[in-house]
Amino acid sequence: MFFKKMLYASLTIVFAFSFAACSDDENTTEPTPTAKANVLVVHASPDAPGVDLLVDNTVVGTNLTFPNNTGYLSVNAGTRNIKVNVTGTSTTVIQANLNLMENKNYSVFAVNQVSAIEPLVLEDNLSSPASGKAHVRFIHLSPNAPAVNITLTDGTVVFNNVSFKGSVDFTPLNAGTYNLQVRDAATNQTVVLELPNITLQTGKIYTVFAKGFLGGTGAQQLGAQIIVNK
Repeated sequence: MFFKKMLYASLTIVFAFSFAACSDDENTTEPTPTAKANVLVVHASPDAPGVDLLVDNTVVGTNLTFPNNTGYLSVNAGTRNIKVNVTGTSTTVIQANLNLMENKNYSVFAVNQVSAIEPLVLEDNLSSPASGKAHVRFIHLSPNAPAVNITLTDGTVVFNNVSFKGSVDFTPLNAGTYNLQVRDAATNQTVVLELPNITLQTGKIYTVFAKGFLGGTGAQQLGAQIIVNK
């Protein structure tokens, strides 16, 4: 009898601990992951020096030079303070509070000549192109160039009448290699820039932006830069 009572008591304790352990497991919740957004920063000010990028006063990129970009950075969603400082200094040339939505993608361009440098913020739609297509966006970031058309060499307009700081949303184009021209939108006759052998791969997403100064020389001459967003 004594042994039966001891066995009963032992089993009761085991079941009690087992139940408690199960209850603890059921009540344990995993911490909620921090909501994130993706931000790509582009140095598009032709005469500005290299810059550092700070998010909420934490350095996330250093010595970004014209016309390069950071690639997409994962940052906490919500209202974030973005600063662009001259590299290695506390001199802030751009500061903005951006409301970044969860799982959204953004591009922040530092634009204009250095004396008037400012941010241009765009939300990036990175939805996948259809089969055989690429998505292309054009942005006019040459401070002293007129409004432009992007055309084929025969004058067929691909993107129409884009002025400084203007942009065209991501647009589906057939994958392939293109010879493009940048033309003065006023007449669509004057070619201000040749863009030969632009290759668009199927399924890819691109940003093409006009950079530099009309009449500029060296690194500051008028040109185009291509970003592969995805």
